[in-house]
Amino acid sequence: MAAWTYDEALRRLLAHEGGYTNHPSDPGGPTNFGITIYDYRKYIKRNATAADVRAMTVGEAKAIYRKRYWDSQRCDELPAGVDYAVFDYGVNSGIGRSRKVLQRVMGVTADGMLGPLTMQAVAAREPAKIVTAICDERLAFLKRLRTWPVFGRGWARRVAEVRSVSLHMASERTQTPSIIPAQAPVPGKGAVVGAGTAAPVAIGGGFSDWIAVHPFETAAIGCGLVLVVGGSVYALSRWHQRRQEAAILETPVVPAVAAA
Repeated sequence: MAAWTYDEALRRLLAHEGGYTNHPSDPGGPTNFGITIYDYRKYIKRNATAADVRAMTVGEAKAIYRKRYWDSQRCDELPAGVDYAVFDYGVNSGIGRSRKVLQRVMGVTADGMLGPLTMQAVAAREPAKIVTAICDERLAFLKRLRTWPVFGRGWARRVAEVRSVSLHMASERTQTPSIIPAQAPVPGKGAVVGAGTAAPVAIGGGFSDWIAVHPFETAAIGCGLVLVVGGSVYALSRWHQRRQEAAILETPVVPAVAAA
């Protein structure tokens, strides 16, 4: 709801994501400015290579962030602070997860569709409590990932900063959070391997990359053996997606503000 928060959130996110990486333990694969090769292929260049990702411009990254991660999560309609917490979570662990977590802490059906009921529930709750619940759930989820020993220290630091800045945004509702410096880059996508931005685990090379970016087209590929393989990979992709978006049992529900 506060127009300035997008610029501030994006500035901080780019500081966290840093430049080009291709860490063997990072399920995102070749990544630049936090944009994985899979998102780059979807939004910029269909057959992009790691070299294309390395050459990505900041402008291209910002365009992807706005469309895929900010607008798709209706962040312009969320309270200041909540928008940043949801946005950063979506970038780090996938919008399928971040949208459902927002719904879970609101106590509404977690279908990933941020419709009127979800937005009404958000409006009926204190932004600071929403931020706290989202960050608590996010940290609990990250600690369960098998890549936590590799990236955990940086993830914990990132979540702590997002929490602090988001609470500041929610309470002050001004641009003062800029006085809190953004911390060093935090490598590694906090995602279940094989889900969302994760590297495909099925058949090799370029075809498996294509499947990861085009799961729906994959389901309709060819006939005979190709159809069987395509359908199997699609089913595996959906299974990984469900794992990525699965609930943490202790996910808190934020109570609605009592009517005056």
